[in-house]
Amino acid sequence: MSSRGSSTKSRGSVSKPPPVRRILVIEDSPVVGPFTADTLGELGFEVIGPAPNMARARELAENGDYDAALLDIHIRGERVFPLCEMLESKGIPFVFTSGYADWQMPEKWEDRPRLTKPYSIEEISEALGALLNIAAA
Repeated sequence: MSSRGSSTKSRGSVSKPPPVRRILVIEDSPVVGPFTADTLGELGFEVIGPAPNMARARELAENGDYDAALLDIHIRGERVFPLCEMLESKGIPFVFTSGYADWQMPEKWEDRPRLTKPYSIEEISEALGALLNIAAA
């Protein structure tokens, strides 16, 4: 019996790993921010942030290189909607997060995806997967 060819690997079957997606996290909670960052890391994402206040959020949103964002709608008494304009102008998709039952927001943003805190790793995976058009991590 000849084993010629049986031990060679097909070069065509080797695929490059998908690029690491970078996620901007705007979250002021000292508990939820690190949890979200850790969860995103477990899902294979690279985390930008979390930004604990609007000044840092603006800085990261303006200067960062990222593929999507998770935005807590209330950051230390401020709303994140001005950042949404910036993200939209850059073509960056985003998901709103909140622990409040009241999701009052401008009509323009009402159709955006939302995660209610506390959210699970599965919910984050599904939301970002849909947002980035990738299979759930």
